Amino acid sequence: MAPSGTIAANGGSKAPSAARVDWVDYAKGICIVMVVMMHSVLGVELAAGETGFMHVLVAFAKPFRMPDFFLISGLFLPLVIDRDWRIYLDRKVVHFAYFYVVWVTIQFGFKAPAFAADTSWHNAGLLYLESFIEPFGTLWFIYLLPIFFIVTKLTRQFPPLAIWLVAAALETARVTTGWTAIDEFCARFVYFYSGYLFAPYVFALSDRARNQPALALAALATWVFVNAGLVMLGASEWKIVSLVLGLAGACAIITSGTLLARAHWLNFFRFCGEHSIVIYLAFFLPMAATRTLLLRTGIIPDIGTMSLIVTIVGVLGSLAIWRAALRLHADFLFERPDAFWIAPKKPGPVLQPAE
Repeated sequence: MAPSGTIAANGGSKAPSAARVDWVDYAKGICIVMVVMMHSVLGVELAAGETGFMHVLVAFAKPFRMPDFFLISGLFLPLVIDRDWRIYLDRKVVHFAYFYVVWVTIQFGFKAPAFAADTSWHNAGLLYLESFIEPFGTLWFIYLLPIFFIVTKLTRQFPPLAIWLVAAALETARVTTGWTAIDEFCARFVYFYSGYLFAPYVFALSDRARNQPALALAALATWVFVNAGLVMLGASEWKIVSLVLGLAGACAIITSGTLLARAHWLNFFRFCGEHSIVIYLAFFLPMAATRTLLLRTGIIPDIGTMSLIVTIVGVLGSLAIWRAALRLHADFLFERPDAFWIAPKKPGPVLQPAE
């Protein structure tokens, strides 16, 4: 597979190893902002006991928000799936496991006093240990990704269409065990595997959108009305319909990212996409702090406006934490130290990694 699309130099370097596919960063940026928006809006609304205008945007994005993220996560897998197991596990398992351990410890550190107050410090400690079996808080995405990578490599000798059909059946089955890893695996693996299996078609879709922007805009407009209509009718949660909307929404975000990259508009989304792992790991802290401050002071009475502010601070605050960490030489929060590599370290950045 040869990914197409405009190649953008990262950090000013023009070396091939530093190249990135521009529309992928835009698409990832849109996705991560929607993820922060969802957690921010629903958190504010739950605490306030009422909904605001941002709830409509969250509901509109629900059918495709995570499907798109997982599909993009599998997009470049065909380029690396045949690597030897040591390198593969280093890049696709240890990488995410490291950040999960670091950030689940940080998140738990902020929440442990409340847990201990409700029960005891002993039970709080047990809850921390349980977080390595049951994903904690917002971190379930990077908990699940290594499982997807391993399953895909282990099954690559099986007929791909058969694997996809099984994955689609699991999504349709609405598996509910109460265990996040199992339930989310069944609900999301089809999208990750679709990114892996249909990668050439995804890049072809992007090429067509780039070459025929008027047609792409018309298709996007149609998708907006269909997705919004099905959400309003409550049909977006129906079996089969949810799968179709998830895949269609992923295609829509890919098309949107391509058009934005073509026009060089809204580069903020591109920047967010380039640093999506940073935002995903750190947004919980500025989000929670801002939500608590606004709710306690009451200076913003409108729930929708409050939700919007919390979303913006969640995104910008996470990037500020990243920059502060770099200045304070706390790089380990966002960059895996050499001691935690089990295979030779990459010489430099390559085409977008899965995160």
